[in-house]
Amino acid sequence: MRRKRWKGGRQRSRLSVWLRRVVLFVVVLGLLPALLTFAYLPPAVHPLSTLMIKDIVTLQGYDRRWTPIDEIGDRLVHSVMMSEDGQFCSHDGVDLAEFKVLLEETLAGETTRGGSTITMQTVKNLYLWHGRSYLRKAIELPYSIYLDIVMPKRRIMEIYLNIAEWGPGIYGAEAAAQYHFGKSSSELTSRQAALLAVTLPSPLTRTPGKPGAGLERLARTIERRAGHAGGYNQCLR
Repeated sequence: MRRKRWKGGRQRSRLSVWLRRVVLFVVVLGLLPALLTFAYLPPAVHPLSTLMIKDIVTLQGYDRRWTPIDEIGDRLVHSVMMSEDGQFCSHDGVDLAEFKVLLEETLAGETTRGGSTITMQTVKNLYLWHGRSYLRKAIELPYSIYLDIVMPKRRIMEIYLNIAEWGPGIYGAEAAAQYHFGKSSSELTSRQAALLAVTLPSPLTRTPGKPGAGLERLARTIERRAGHAGGYNQCLR
């Protein structure tokens, strides 16, 4: 009887050790993005996205040419902001009004839009996985608010523009401009910048260098908005 009790106690002890290890692993995993955010603050640091790391691990390779935001060119910066997150300078990492609409649509069983801010997309690209997931979205929210508190908006935009996927193995504004248009990001026309911007939601299926009628229509709208972005871009100056 004593032997059975001792054996049961040993099993419980092992289970307790494993549970503590799992909890410790989850805590460390949760703190890692918070620590990396501080490491990514200096302009000299050029972060990699999780997709870029995957390409390295799988030996696929990629093209990314880190370019400071001052050298990317206002046309592309403004086009991306007006296409992806027009309220980028005014929200705190999460656009609460947009999030409320998405939540209502989800609860009603309707097909929802992406609804991610540029800050949320930066968090996803730096720390999380891709694909539609309510769990990932729930994790994105607190990290995005944290990123917005710790990191200046201008730096967030700079990182996003240098890690966003713009085609198979193509990351960042400079590599995208060279790949799709054969020129530097600072030399893009307003229409080319708009075409690159509207490619971001579906970089593997949309081709800005050879746009269809639908993509051209979207680009015209973003080109027009980007031309009047002066009242929205104060945090990027």
